[in-house]
Amino acid sequence: MNTILMSRKAGSFVRLFTTLWLLLIAAVCHAQLRLPGLFSDHMVIQQNATVPIWGWSRPTQDMVIKVSWDTVTVRTKSDNATFWKTAIKSPSTAGPHEITIIAGGEKRVIADVLAGEVWLCSGQSNMEWSMAAAGDGKTMIDQVNDQQIRLFLVPNLAADTRQIRGEGSWVVCDKNTVGSVSAVGYFFGKALYENLKTPVGLITSAWGGTPAESWVPSELVETDAALKESAAKQKDDRPWCPSRPGVTFNAMINPLIPYRLAGAIWYQGESNTAAPATYKHLMETLIMDWRREFQSDISFYFVQIAPYKGYGDVEKGTLIREQQVKMQSIPNTGMVVISDLVDNIADIHPQFKKPVGERLANLALTKTYHKTGLVSESPQYASMKVEKSRVRLSFERVGDGLMSKGTPTDFSIAGADHRFYPATAKIDGNTVIVSAKEVKEPIAVRYAWANSALGNLFGKSGLPVSSFRTDDWPIEVK
Repeated sequence: MNTILMSRKAGSFVRLFTTLWLLLIAAVCHAQLRLPGLFSDHMVIQQNATVPIWGWSRPTQDMVIKVSWDTVTVRTKSDNATFWKTAIKSPSTAGPHEITIIAGGEKRVIADVLAGEVWLCSGQSNMEWSMAAAGDGKTMIDQVNDQQIRLFLVPNLAADTRQIRGEGSWVVCDKNTVGSVSAVGYFFGKALYENLKTPVGLITSAWGGTPAESWVPSELVETDAALKESAAKQKDDRPWCPSRPGVTFNAMINPLIPYRLAGAIWYQGESNTAAPATYKHLMETLIMDWRREFQSDISFYFVQIAPYKGYGDVEKGTLIREQQVKMQSIPNTGMVVISDLVDNIADIHPQFKKPVGERLANLALTKTYHKTGLVSESPQYASMKVEKSRVRLSFERVGDGLMSKGTPTDFSIAGADHRFYPATAKIDGNTVIVSAKEVKEPIAVRYAWANSALGNLFGKSGLPVSSFRTDDWPIEVK
């Protein structure tokens, strides 16, 4: 009797398990509506814009998109490979809003959507450097409660082919979520929010050690002789990151395309010191391609790499900084100089990220959002004039004028023999006069021309002047 009862119970259990398993399989087979990771609760969409939205469903299925801020219903249809894409008009009001997507019998509601300003934060370790690691970030994490700032962290991924769906989800910025995100990105977003009073979405896609080539589609490098030659100097044996062309673009940028952005901030260059001569060309290739891919002339603001003594005897880091100065000729870009923020020239990672993020924000506020009353760009060398045995250097963007912290230092001067001697320098209005007793007929001047040189020439606003040289004499990089 007990055996029969146990057999019946076992049979009932098997039938129940089988039924549940079949229901689960049916549910999985039925669930065909899929969205990129970017389209999740708490997301920020670029305000008052035409915003692409896309995903996957069943083949040739009718799609319906409804938004809570408008009565318009958007309709589209997936193709025979299940992909669908359309666009919605975003509101000018912050929200929160909802987006409802219907595919056949399936419905997905994206809740707590804010309309605001969306920025991509990318580059290598100094951009990836988290709030929990930053000297001025870890001390304030417990105070963070920025409900109008939303964060999307792209995990470190690499691929030899373009990935499409992507990983990650939006979170509200508070003490529980901010610790792992870019400190430069957070301080940038915080300053934007405080000035614009509109929600800010920050997408962090950065990986320490990666060269710029990895963030560019590989075919753009492989079909450009100069870029291909420079990329060959990158060694792909680093245990902490890949360096092959295109691999981080494929896995960490392509899944974001064509999400509507206001712009991008970039902190990278340290890993390109093996071939500095092509860096400006490489970055122009990156910027123009990203604008094409994101279908918008996005603003692109970047950080000049910091002085660091670990590059060796050749001025590799200084040459990258020179290339970054030249990058400012690319339309709708801007650069911040941070030589004054270096706390240790033996550390490639300056510990304090708050002023870096705030300087980037000031660039965005003045150049993208047209705010007045902010000084956002450092004075920059413009021209030289030989006056007998001395040289007068002129600068642009000087604002209220130049100043130095103590006697101006780190200037050197050379004559026709190309031999540089330490020079004395004196500020004269918006110019600097440079001379050295060893050089009677000067033809070239250099300032802070060493990998670890900090310099002490500033605008009166407090922003430092970048290292520069007036010559273009070849410097061999081995």
